[in-house]
Amino acid sequence: MRCVICRHDDTKVVDSRTAEEGVAIRRRRECPACGHRFTTYERVDEVTLMVVKTKGGREPFDPVKVTSGVLAAAKGRPIDAEAATMLAESVEEELRLSGSSEVTSARVGLAVLERLRDLDDVAYLRFASVYKNFDAAEDFQREVALLDKTPVA
Repeated sequence: MRCVICRHDDTKVVDSRTAEEGVAIRRRRECPACGHRFTTYERVDEVTLMVVKTKGGREPFDPVKVTSGVLAAAKGRPIDAEAATMLAESVEEELRLSGSSEVTSARVGLAVLERLRDLDDVAYLRFASVYKNFDAAEDFQREVALLDKTPVA
């Protein structure tokens, strides 16, 4: 780290501790050339997770969009905003752990469906009807049959 006063290239770390509720490291540094002390902060620089849309467009992953989609599917069901937010965070974590900086919108939708299946059958069917473009009663019947075959935990 370069000294902010004399621009010397090699400063010494005098003290380190966590900061900002554990998401950063605060370092006190001292320049051996001029003796000046200063503070630096080290944070993780997260790569923006990009979603590749069906028609080729790209946009940053937005957990608020996932939460609002889940809440729309769960309208009138016993799923509150906190549960929907936790579901969105879980989806984002899974996608980030995949190691790729880009994911398809289809992959996001499937991750949401997997979690909704465990959370609420009706919300799952509502979300699936939009996500999978249901256009006939048979689509619902097929999906209900898939739900019935899923082992209950």
